Amino acid sequence: MADTTVREFAEVIGIPVDRLLTQLSDAGLQDREPDSPMSDADKSALLGHLRQAHGQKESDDGPGPRQITLKRKSHSQITLPSSSDRGRGVRHSRTVNVEVRKRRTYVKRSVVQAEQHEREARVLEDALQDELREAESRAAAERHQRAQEEAQQQAEQQAVVEEAVVEQNEAVIESTAQPLTPDEAAEAEAARAKKDKEEERERKRLEAEARREREAEERAARKAERGKGKGKKRSRDEAKTTVVRGIKRVRKGSASEQLQQVFEKPTAPVVREVAVPEMITVGELAQRMSVKAADLIKEMMKQGIMATINQAIDQSTAVLLVEEMGHRAKVVKESAVEDEALAGTAEPEGERVARAPVVTIMGHVDHGKTSLLDYIRRTKVATGEAGGITQHIGAYHVQTGHGMITFLDTPGHEAFTAMRARGAQITDVVILVVAADDGVMPQTEEAIKHARAAGVPIVVAVNKIDKPDADADRVKQELTQYGVIPEDWGGDTQFVNVSAKTGQAVDELLEAILLQAELLELTAVGGCPATGVVIESSLDKGRGPVATVLVRHGVLHRGDVVLSGTEFGRVRALLDEAGNRVKEAGASIPVVVLGLSGLPEAGDELIVLSDEKKAREVAEYRKAKSRDKRLQQKAAKMDELFAQMGKEEAKSVNLVVKGDVQGSVEALQQALVNLSTEDVRIKLIASGVGAINESDVNLTLASEALLIGFNVRADAQARKLAQENEVELHYYSVIYDAIEQLRNAISGMLEPETREEIIGLAEVKDVFRSSKLGAIAGCLVVDGVVRRHNPIRVLRNNVVIYEGELESLRRFKDDVNEVRSGTECGIGVKNYNDVRVGDHIECYQRIEVKREL
Repeated sequence: MADTTVREFAEVIGIPVDRLLTQLSDAGLQDREPDSPMSDADKSALLGHLRQAHGQKESDDGPGPRQITLKRKSHSQITLPSSSDRGRGVRHSRTVNVEVRKRRTYVKRSVVQAEQHEREARVLEDALQDELREAESRAAAERHQRAQEEAQQQAEQQAVVEEAVVEQNEAVIESTAQPLTPDEAAEAEAARAKKDKEEERERKRLEAEARREREAEERAARKAERGKGKGKKRSRDEAKTTVVRGIKRVRKGSASEQLQQVFEKPTAPVVREVAVPEMITVGELAQRMSVKAADLIKEMMKQGIMATINQAIDQSTAVLLVEEMGHRAKVVKESAVEDEALAGTAEPEGERVARAPVVTIMGHVDHGKTSLLDYIRRTKVATGEAGGITQHIGAYHVQTGHGMITFLDTPGHEAFTAMRARGAQITDVVILVVAADDGVMPQTEEAIKHARAAGVPIVVAVNKIDKPDADADRVKQELTQYGVIPEDWGGDTQFVNVSAKTGQAVDELLEAILLQAELLELTAVGGCPATGVVIESSLDKGRGPVATVLVRHGVLHRGDVVLSGTEFGRVRALLDEAGNRVKEAGASIPVVVLGLSGLPEAGDELIVLSDEKKAREVAEYRKAKSRDKRLQQKAAKMDELFAQMGKEEAKSVNLVVKGDVQGSVEALQQALVNLSTEDVRIKLIASGVGAINESDVNLTLASEALLIGFNVRADAQARKLAQENEVELHYYSVIYDAIEQLRNAISGMLEPETREEIIGLAEVKDVFRSSKLGAIAGCLVVDGVVRRHNPIRVLRNNVVIYEGELESLRRFKDDVNEVRSGTECGIGVKNYNDVRVGDHIECYQRIEVKREL
């Protein structure tokens, strides 16, 4: 058995470690630490010291009594009524004397402490005696085992000798080859019987010796158990079965105890396969190996690695420690959960079927994109949009006479660049709408770039062809500068002149789209788990998070488990663009999905998984990864603070933005942040989807921000809190109204710019000397006006040699405030006398100009 440490022994006997170290020092065992081993010899020395200390009769309490007893008596009388004589009506009373005796004993504090120390020492002595008894029991067991082994060896040696003697006798008998006489045979039989009796007697002697040793061990064990039982009451289960250092004593009811020897066969150490991620804490690694964290930290110290239980270590270090601890390391990536769950969803496999084309309508703002789609759908969407411009991605599928087409209507305003980029990435054909009376505009050029970047063919729709000033040839000419060449000019781009107002050539446009789709041979996998792309997401007060999804492959059913970005859930309902409930949606069909745990980002991929547990694990992993990324960015920004400490701090405008859908919030916050300048910085404190609530108002108050609501309003509690704290709620329905108003507010915060304006120029004709004023320059004002209180510069050969102010300005002998062009005057320059003939004196003024973005 390995030696216990001082700390472990103190915990066993139930005393503080410091007290045990003091007793060891008194016993002559100095230089002991809490982690020092404590052998049986140390325990024996400590036990002897404690017995000697208890045997001393002298007292260290000093002179005086050990305790004082105070006695006190008090006397009183009680008058008690006696029984009355009812016949005579006479009442008698009697008096009882009461004596109260009180006794109180005061014991000296040192005596109490000595008794407490004596009790602790007695507990320690009992524990030491138990340890020594257990050691004696172990020694007796070892002696018994050695005696058995020696007896067995002797028996084996004796058997070998006897076999050799028998073989030798047989060999001698065979060599003589003489048959035994009856007397010789009887004598040999008698010798053999005698030998068997001797062997039986030796075996009984060995068994008796072993039995006596077992009885001695049993008595020692019972004595040890009685010693352990002092001071504590054992439970019935503990009394029935007690294991003492390899000796198991079993009580069967009320029968006598039996002593059974238990020898456990040593087993091989358990080797585990430990999964080691890229980063893991020491405590988690110890838990995976099923070892104590202290043992792992000791092993790390041996390897020269200092780390605490909560400190993270890298993968290579963790693998080294796992191998040193005797286990097998399995290197895994942090994204193993995500890779396992998404295996097979990247490229769906199965039978491919034809699908409808996905067409995105792009172009400059107010060129008629939504109106053209309205005519195709026979609806009136554009009139419902704020300001007549599209501010969301609208997804519709239309059943035309030529087949089904899915349309995506993207915004044309410059702030919705990200929306147009997403529309180009998930589309098959791009319809570039250009107004015939307006031509190519900045967003038209941007739409061409997005389509080229996504590798999507373009069909140009020259809209508003019914207007008198429409010029389709000018549009073609302008588009050729961007590589969009019409087919009739030798290019590969189809041009269709249409009118969204009258419906002119709309059917031709649809035919051109379907022709382009046939050339692309669009297909999708039908028999696989559904995959799609989130086009837009919003927060509905009654339905929760909703997402508009365009299905790419497979069929999306109600009840499927879906995963999109950092959000997951089970599809509770599917709605088409008209708000009708549907049970499923196939490829190229846009639907609204209800049942997600939160709002996914626009552009995130949506996939269907078989297990909701896996979907939850992947979503939580992605959230943790996103949070770590944000923390790293904040740490980098903190590092930048030291570089900016010496610079003048710029003014800042804090914003809290709430919108109706995710895409609009993204576009608005990007457009507002882009208004930042070197002097005024725009900071986005928070953004979200849904109505303005109390939390948004409180955040606005705490950060002194502007609260902007885009197509949303504040609820009743938020309005009340805003009125109480005088918080302005800025509502907008058109994005460029919000941008323009914030631009004007920022312009008012800018410091005015100081400019210098030259107001006059005078040429020095002669120089006069004055004892009172020094050098006086006789000048002729050749341009503008020279004022007395304005700053001046002295120029010589058009080089500034002095800058200061005027000391005197005279016309003849009179002091004047200003002299205009074509007039002679005398000018005295303050603190400067080196004025020469031919110099020029320039008079200027400083003015402040309001800055604008």
